Amino acid sequence: MAKRKSALTGNLLNENAAVRLVTEMMAIPGKSGEEKAVSDFIQKKLRDAGVPASAITTDSAHKKSRIGGQVGNLIVKLPGTVKGPRRLLMAHIDTVPLCVGCEPVRDGSVIRPKQPTTALGGDDRAGASVVLTAVLEILKQGLPHPPLTLFWAVQEEVGLVGARNVSVNKLGNPKLAFNWDGGAASLLTIGATGDYAIEVTVEGIASHAGAHPEDGVSAVAIASLAIADLVENGWHGLIKKGNNAGTSNIGVVSGGDATNVVMPKLQIRAEARSHDPKFRLRIVDEIRKAFERAAKKLKNSAGRKGSVTFWSDLKYESFALDPKEASVQAAKAVIESLGLDPVLKISNGGLDANWMSAHGVPTVTLGCGQDGIHTVNERLHVDSFLQACAIGLKLATASE
Repeated sequence: MAKRKSALTGNLLNENAAVRLVTEMMAIPGKSGEEKAVSDFIQKKLRDAGVPASAITTDSAHKKSRIGGQVGNLIVKLPGTVKGPRRLLMAHIDTVPLCVGCEPVRDGSVIRPKQPTTALGGDDRAGASVVLTAVLEILKQGLPHPPLTLFWAVQEEVGLVGARNVSVNKLGNPKLAFNWDGGAASLLTIGATGDYAIEVTVEGIASHAGAHPEDGVSAVAIASLAIADLVENGWHGLIKKGNNAGTSNIGVVSGGDATNVVMPKLQIRAEARSHDPKFRLRIVDEIRKAFERAAKKLKNSAGRKGSVTFWSDLKYESFALDPKEASVQAAKAVIESLGLDPVLKISNGGLDANWMSAHGVPTVTLGCGQDGIHTVNERLHVDSFLQACAIGLKLATASE
């Protein structure tokens, strides 16, 4: 593999450097909230390439996160050398915890984790490397380009926190926006579902489970009745009600610390998704009502009942771009010029593009070679990653 002329750009893309860069970035620990090391790595690469410190900023998005965090979003604004609308290139830099400690190794046509116990971190260090590769090649080769904004978001994996809380005024009012996060380089995700985070605290009444179980109210029994209610009435898992569709999931359940005590408290974390905002709220409401009904059903020997505290919050709103949107059309044209067939997709997962669209920056998401994300079987397909790098370079240097 060497420096060769890209069929997309007509410019030299140093493929060895691109693969080396993504391998280095995947090896840097940086789960959600702990992205400082990778942010520092990117900033050093930019400064070494000649980007002035005044063009590099971080915001305070992490200070609005429920988990805190080491650093905010990394944003770089470059003036254009040719006239044209400002273009934004972005990707997130956090990984899931399973990636921490990864040692990426090349294995033929893929990069994989050396150890069998970690994921790779191609989600989304591959996307972050696409964006960084584009700007490094532009600076190294002195390529003409329109005004550019480069945006590396934090805390995507814990609810799109960085994109949600980005300082929009720092982005420079881009007219076209491209996000890298996904599989095949030909994939264009132009819409995605919305998601509510849900937390339920079930308060029971403790008692000795052997001597006087009748004096207690079991928090786990309340939760079990509620979950059974949701399953029986079609409000858990895949949900279809007439023309409406969505999903819900009870994902985390924790409570109790002794078998001889009637469980006094239990906490649940759940989610509700739908492309339809009104139906999504209906799912959230059905979950709330199921837990409240369950709490009323159980009484102890003195007639006392448990209680439920219910909390929900919009993690991200759904969106759908018109296929004629300028960013979609620009990305589609570049992909076609590579000899690939663009595939437009609506996702049932969330993307940073959800919040970018909500901020008034319609953003199309492109693939960058990821496969098997969030698992120990994760791989990065090198050819697809390099296609994504070529696409990114072309989109960053086009002026129309």
